[in-house]
Amino acid sequence: MARTTEIAPDIYRISIYVQWADLQFNHFLVKDEEPLLFHTGLRGMHAEIREAVSKLIHVSELRHISFSHFESDECGALNEWLAAAPGADVICSQVGAMVSVNDFIGREARALADGGTFATGKYRFRYCQTPHLPHGWDAGVLFEETQKTLLCSDLFHQTGDVEPLTSDDVVDRSHQAMKAYQAGILADYVPYTPLTAQNLKKLADLHPRTLAIMHGSSFTGDCARALDDLNVKFREVFGQQQ
Repeated sequence: MARTTEIAPDIYRISIYVQWADLQFNHFLVKDEEPLLFHTGLRGMHAEIREAVSKLIHVSELRHISFSHFESDECGALNEWLAAAPGADVICSQVGAMVSVNDFIGREARALADGGTFATGKYRFRYCQTPHLPHGWDAGVLFEETQKTLLCSDLFHQTGDVEPLTSDDVVDRSHQAMKAYQAGILADYVPYTPLTAQNLKKLADLHPRTLAIMHGSSFTGDCARALDDLNVKFREVFGQQQ
């Protein structure tokens, strides 16, 4: 059952908990003149997420669909959303558009370079290219510059059916999840590369007020410090593979 929570002004977290994975899948709707959906969700979740979105806006009025990288929970239901909202554009990285997205949707995505911006009305978004963070050479995130919310995909991944928004330490929660993954088949969940610290510092320098997190609680507090601390934990867990 999808649960909806406003985690920042006009940004709604639509969450589905999957018990067998002990994991929340979170999707974010920005309610504005030109509504934006960040993460389409898995195809099997589309009906539930669409029902939740329909309680906030008319689905056909959706104008922007975006995600970090080409992966099923990020954009698996993309074509279903485009059928429901044919006027929407698809916003992704230039690499993502070229190697995956354009072919997947059968039309041109709106491919943004690093630092590219667009507005949905009163809110303004900046695209931040983050190759291989959290994973995928096409990866990137969106930063809402007005209220300073970072739509950060798999960063700060936490397990469990947790609260929608917290000011508690999400870095420690993520650290515990990553250590558990490192011991199993998901050991390579985040590649620690020479670019990892650089990309996380670029995001920290934006000084977000809220982190909209795909798996687990979203966070409000000292987000710049959380991003700096996350780099330390990533290096501890994944850097040893180098």
